[in-house]
Amino acid sequence: MRAPTGLHLDYLSPAEYQSAAWADVLGVATFNGPPAPAPGSGEIPVAEVNTPLLLGTADVYEVWRSGLPAESGQRNRVRFRRSENLLFGCIALAESEIAPAGPRGSAAPSALQAATEQVYREICATLDALGYPHLLRVWNYLPDINRDTGGIERYRQFNRARQHALSACGRAVRGKVPAASALGAVSGSPLVVYFLAGRVAPAFIENPRQMSAYRYPREYGSHRPVFSRATLLRQRDSLTLFVSGTASIVGHRSIHVGDTAAQTRETLANIAALLEEANRVERAARFSLGSLACKVYVRRPQDLPVIRAELTRALEPASRAIYLQADICRQDLLVEIEATGMCPLKADA
Repeated sequence: MRAPTGLHLDYLSPAEYQSAAWADVLGVATFNGPPAPAPGSGEIPVAEVNTPLLLGTADVYEVWRSGLPAESGQRNRVRFRRSENLLFGCIALAESEIAPAGPRGSAAPSALQAATEQVYREICATLDALGYPHLLRVWNYLPDINRDTGGIERYRQFNRARQHALSACGRAVRGKVPAASALGAVSGSPLVVYFLAGRVAPAFIENPRQMSAYRYPREYGSHRPVFSRATLLRQRDSLTLFVSGTASIVGHRSIHVGDTAAQTRETLANIAALLEEANRVERAARFSLGSLACKVYVRRPQDLPVIRAELTRALEPASRAIYLQADICRQDLLVEIEATGMCPLKADA
């Protein structure tokens, strides 16, 4: 397998994974448990996410490459691998492994809040120590994301803890914040976070059709989600667009409640608007729906045929998509799509 130019994402079958070259691989994410050992992959950090694959696929491996030689390491719980300008890291922490901290205000934080704060503090400390200050893209998977504990939905607990940890580490919580997703993992799973960071800051892209998530009104929780709708990384030879988890939201409201097909179409309209905005911000960009690698989260597996039919109509045949069963951050949302787009730069761009 020839090393691609610049940052690159592959979705590999087990056979392709076993035969892959590893020198430029930054990291791997799996969705049905740990991967089978592959020659040369022993030091590669692997984020083991528990969100079952749909369409009857036993395994798909999400593999991130830098196009350059990489080296591995570990700092506290964060396993990482880095090339000259890019770093992939992952961390997993079960809520049972960490005791809640002391009181903050009138009540002690939940186990999920304590675990989230610990995870984000370790991520920030790792990036500061290694000199990769810019978070580009973050994936968060927490079990029972929509369940209430102590009268507060767990997603809102996560948002509160993430914001506290980032603020304590001197990082922005609005504006220049990474693209991100937060999905529900299978009950009993640990909190799993994996991320890409860089030495160079990306451009931060917002969607003209949507309110920025970090400006949501308080009806969505006391602490807003900390993510940009997309980030755009410019490297010497390529552009990479990271589209955050995107759903059927216009302004700040969920729309088409109960209509899976309409929610899917609205989600794709939001992604198309983001691509148009990225192409406007970066004159050398030419992102299109057909150029994306998509990860599609389906709340109800029985909705998969409807969702897949809408994507088949909207995307080009060469588009890559994987489908996962996962709860979504709002209980009225039935589908969420995240995407990564990559395009080469011309020599004079």
